[in-house]
Amino acid sequence: MSTMLPLLLFVTITTLSPGGATALATASGAQFGFRRSIPLIVGIALGLASLAAAAAAGLAGLFLALPSFQIILKGVGSAYLLWLAWKIARSGRPDLESRKEKPITFMSGVMLLWLNPKGWTMTLGAAASFAALAANPAELAALLGASFGISAVLSLSLWCAAGLMLARMLRTDLHWRVTNAVLGLLLVASIIPIWLE
Repeated sequence: MSTMLPLLLFVTITTLSPGGATALATASGAQFGFRRSIPLIVGIALGLASLAAAAAAGLAGLFLALPSFQIILKGVGSAYLLWLAWKIARSGRPDLESRKEKPITFMSGVMLLWLNPKGWTMTLGAAASFAALAANPAELAALLGASFGISAVLSLSLWCAAGLMLARMLRTDLHWRVTNAVLGLLLVASIIPIWLE
């Protein structure tokens, strides 16, 4: 267990720290409630788990070795995050009982991670740093995938619950416009580190 402690600490910190996924989980909790946000949470967690497994298996090293692919990935990922930020910023007061508005989907959660160069870099760093914990790449892939996936579900659930609590405190349309704009801007701000790497 003492050899696993650094990995668990790394995974917990990286999944709890604010970023694009946490901003989306918070916004989804505020707009749609916890239950309707579960597909997004599971999608992000599965995306992160599969990304960590791919990094451990060596796939991320191939992507990082191709500079032109990195630029394409950054561009597509940034455009996708900007589109999601625009949707969040333009949303109004939610009707948690209404089924007209559609929450962010499972596949959107998966894509958020697979199109994010920051996620690739983070999971590749984890694969390199904690490779000694496993006997082979397949074992490391399973270990990192499970660690990141479970931690992501827990941390995103906390962020989503925080969004739901925030929604219960907001009373006026102005409160909602300001909150949605701030959440959208936080998602936009999460793009900046992608281009500074």
